[in-house]
Amino acid sequence: MADHATLVKPPPIDPSKSSIENVLELTELSAIAPDLYTNTRPLWHPPGARGIYGGAVIAQCLSAAQRTVPSNFTIHSMHCYFVLAGDAEIPVMYYVEHVREGKSFATRTVQARQRGKCIFTTTMSFVREKSGGKKTINHAVPLPEGLDKPSAPNGEEEGDSPFISHRIEMLNKDSKNPHEKRTRQWIKARGRISEAGGHQAHLSALAYISDSYFIGTVSRIHDLWRFGAPSSNKTEGKESTLKDDMAQREAYVKKLKESEGYGHDLNNEAGRPEIGMMVSLDHTIYFHEPRAFRADEWMFTEMFSPWSGDGRGVVTQHMFAADGTLVATCFQEGVVRLKEERAPKASKL
Repeated sequence: MADHATLVKPPPIDPSKSSIENVLELTELSAIAPDLYTNTRPLWHPPGARGIYGGAVIAQCLSAAQRTVPSNFTIHSMHCYFVLAGDAEIPVMYYVEHVREGKSFATRTVQARQRGKCIFTTTMSFVREKSGGKKTINHAVPLPEGLDKPSAPNGEEEGDSPFISHRIEMLNKDSKNPHEKRTRQWIKARGRISEAGGHQAHLSALAYISDSYFIGTVSRIHDLWRFGAPSSNKTEGKESTLKDDMAQREAYVKKLKESEGYGHDLNNEAGRPEIGMMVSLDHTIYFHEPRAFRADEWMFTEMFSPWSGDGRGVVTQHMFAADGTLVATCFQEGVVRLKEERAPKASKL
């Protein structure tokens, strides 16, 4: 199975489905065991990252679990832990466990496993539609004022990412207090999600998108240098050469120049504190209006960090539909360690 990114050969891309639906497609393995699934297509390993993109595993776990609940039950919360870095070169196996079947709520756990080890685990709760009663209490954080929905992605339609992002200037960027700063972006799935995908496809897409730039918020509000040395990671099954890796970094820095004003400081000439390690530990999503949005239409996300310390940071994210509906609230904690300068070796007497 080594050096094979999927258990079976991927089928041709389905043109009737959006890019993100094809990316997140699952293969059911009922002949092996009930409620067992695997990724149909290779998963993305971001350049320089320790493993596969976490949003893909989050979304595929949700997609697998959604197949095991009645159609009138909808996800309202999922609590995830990243255990080990995923390997893009071998398949991921998703094991769904039925924890509880209730009249109003159902609970599932899903483990993503590679080489017999758990790389990711999540517990999800589903609620029966319209089970909250005829009278309900209601309130929600409002969409921030003064926002203009993108009329065009300004060239970000290009590329093969399954979603499009349009980042805007950080709110309170000049504040001396990192917790007052807000990173913001407009984001949506590329193309049009198929009617056959139902609301489940939009929820899986939102889960995929929710991991975009999440724990990185801590590095941005502290103005940390986050471009390490070029790596030899594999990208899409091919060894990255030093030239390719540098080109990817330069393209990323150019994008940052437009959105954050960092410029082409590839060697950190400004002397900013440098990230030594940054990885996600856990990820939580509360779905507030799971059937009241489309993930292929512009959504607005705002992220802020209430705390960082002891080599970790916590980030909160609000996700809105363009009409102002608060769609989801997300939380993520991750390792955020600074690169420490090596002490000079003591001279021998």
